[in-house]
Amino acid sequence: MSSAIVGAATAIGGAVTAATSNSWFIPMLMAAVAYFQYEEIMDPESKPSDVSSDDILDHYDFIVIGAGSAGAVVANRLTEVENWNVLLLEAGGDETELTDVPLMAGYLQLSKIDWQYKTEPSGTACLAMQGGRCNWPRGKVLGGSSVLNYMLYLRGSKHDYDNWEALGNPGWSYRDALYYFKKSEDNTNPYLVSTPYHAQGGYLTVGEAPYHTPLAASFVEAGVEMGYDNRDLNGEKMTGFMIAQGTTRRGSRCSTSKAFLRPARLRPNLHISMNSHVTRIMIDPVSKLAFGVEFVKDQKLYHVRATKEVILSGGSVNSPQLLMLSGVGPRKELAKHRIPVIKELSVGENLQDHIGLGGLTFLVNQPVSIVENRFHTMSTVLQYAVFGQGPLTILGGVEGLAYVNTKYANSSLDWPDIEFHFVSGSTNSDGGSQLRKAHGLTDSFYRSVFEPINNRDAWSIIPMLLRPKSVGSIRLRSSNPFDYPYIFPNYLSDDFDLKTLIEGVKVAVALSRTKAMQRFGSRLSSIRWPGCEKLPPFTDAYWECMIRRYTSTIYHPVGTCKMAPYWDKDAVVDAKLRVYGIRGLRVIDASIMPKLVSANTNAPVIMIAEKGSDMIKEFWIKNTIV
Repeated sequence: MSSAIVGAATAIGGAVTAATSNSWFIPMLMAAVAYFQYEEIMDPESKPSDVSSDDILDHYDFIVIGAGSAGAVVANRLTEVENWNVLLLEAGGDETELTDVPLMAGYLQLSKIDWQYKTEPSGTACLAMQGGRCNWPRGKVLGGSSVLNYMLYLRGSKHDYDNWEALGNPGWSYRDALYYFKKSEDNTNPYLVSTPYHAQGGYLTVGEAPYHTPLAASFVEAGVEMGYDNRDLNGEKMTGFMIAQGTTRRGSRCSTSKAFLRPARLRPNLHISMNSHVTRIMIDPVSKLAFGVEFVKDQKLYHVRATKEVILSGGSVNSPQLLMLSGVGPRKELAKHRIPVIKELSVGENLQDHIGLGGLTFLVNQPVSIVENRFHTMSTVLQYAVFGQGPLTILGGVEGLAYVNTKYANSSLDWPDIEFHFVSGSTNSDGGSQLRKAHGLTDSFYRSVFEPINNRDAWSIIPMLLRPKSVGSIRLRSSNPFDYPYIFPNYLSDDFDLKTLIEGVKVAVALSRTKAMQRFGSRLSSIRWPGCEKLPPFTDAYWECMIRRYTSTIYHPVGTCKMAPYWDKDAVVDAKLRVYGIRGLRVIDASIMPKLVSANTNAPVIMIAEKGSDMIKEFWIKNTIV
C-alpha cells in the first residue's frame, strides 16, 4: 500500500513536495479528497440539495430550526412518516472537503462555517486570550457543531441520567437513554458490539481512528500503571482509560449531516433550506400557539406556517436567543429590549460548560508525536484521500480518553470528576499557524510560552472538569436577530471548580512520570507562563495561575432552556421537551439538559434528538384520527 502511495505521490506531486512553503497543503488535500471521493447522485453519501426559494411551501406539518447535531436527527426521524412534510432551516451552508478530515478540525474554527462567538471578559478566566474572551466555536453548517468538533464519542455516567429523572423528568433515566444511544449507533468494533452497551446498524458510525502514534498505547499503559483499568468508557463502568472512540467512518468525519441527512435527502417530504437565518418564531399572543417561523434567505423575508409543531434545535446559544426574540423569556430581559412578553420563563439561565487547562505540554525525546509540518507530504494526502488511512484520520489530535478521580470524588460511586483528553501534540505542534488563533491566544502569550518549542515533539493532556458548579447565562445584546447575544459563562466563579481542576492537573503530571511515558523521556515544558513567573512551580497557586490564563473551553455549552418540572423556577421545557405555556413548540438540543453530563456532549445531544423525535411521533400518531 505504502509503495503505491509513494508512487502516486511522485507522479502527481513531485514538484509540489519540493515546495518550501506549506501553503500548498490544504488546497492539495481538498483537491485530492474531491477527486478520489467524488460522489454520484445516487450515492447514499451524496450531499443534500438546497430547496430553491420558489419551492418553499406556505406551510409544513413541522418546521425544524437548525440542522445541527439535534436538528438533523429530528428531520430524518420525522420524515420517516411519509405523510408528514418537514422544513429544515439552517443558517449556514453545507460541509466542505476539509470538514471531512479529522486531524484538520482546528482549521474549521473561525471559518465561515463557525458562528465565531466569544464570551464576555470576566477578569478571572481566559486571561491569556485576546481581550480576556474565550472563543466559542458553534457550527453554522448542515450538521452544526458535529462538523466542527473533535468527533469524540462519550455518553457520560448512568448517574447523570438517573439524576435527570430524579430532578422530576420522568423517562430520562439511564435505561431510557441507553435505548436511544444504541438506536443511532453503528459501531465498527466487533468486541464492543458484542456487549449490551453498543449496537450496529444505526445511522451514526462510531469507531476508533485507523491510525495511532506510539504515544496512544503508552497513554493507556500509563493509566493501567496508575491503577486504572483499560476499558470501554461507554460500557458497564466509567472510570478508566481507553483509545478514543469517535464519530468516524472510513477514516473521515461522520457528522450528523452525513449520518442522518444524506440518507434522507431524496425523501419528497423533506425540504432543506440552507443559508436561512431564522429571525422569529411566530407565536399568537392570545392563544399562545406557535404557528410558524419568520426567516431571511437571499435577502428576502419569509413567513412559513407549521400546522403541527415548530421544533427549535438551534443549540445552547441560538435557541435561548430566538425564544427571547420571539417573546419567551425573562420579563426584565425582554423589557430592556422592548420585546412584548408572551410567556415569562427563565430562558438563557442555567448555562453550564466544560472547561480544562489548555497548553499543559510535555516534551519527548523521540519523533513519535503529531508535528504538523512532518505530515505536509503528498504521501500523507494520498494515504488519506485514497485509502482513508494515515495520520490525517486522528480525531483532531486526540488519541486517548480517560475518566479519573481526584481526592474530591467518591470513587466507590464510579462517578469520576475529571476527564482527560490525551493529545499526541500540543499548541506548538503546528508552529503557531492555527491552534493559537482557534484558542484566541494573544501573540505575546504564544511567543513567550510556545514559540521557543515550535514544532518540537510533545504531547499534552487537557484535564476537563466534568461537573462544574459555576453557572452562567445568555443575554440579548439587542432586539436585532443578527446581533450576537452576550455570553457570560462565569467560569471558575465557584471555588470548588478551581480546586477540582487543580487536582486534575496533578494527576496529569503524575501520569507523565509513569514508566510508560518515561519511555519517551516525557517532561513538562520548563517555560514559565507570563504572570506566573514568581510562583513556585508545581504548587496549587502555580496551577491556578495557569488555569486562569489558558482556560480552555471544551465546547460543551448546555442548559439554557432547562428541562424541569413546572415547580422549578428555572424550568423552560417539560419532560416531553414542550415549552411551558406555549402550544406547538418544543426545544430539542443541548440547551434542555438540566445538568451537564459527565462527557463530551455530542452523543448525548443525538440521544436527546432521537428520544424527542419519538415523543413527537407518539403524540401526533396517537392523536391523529385516521
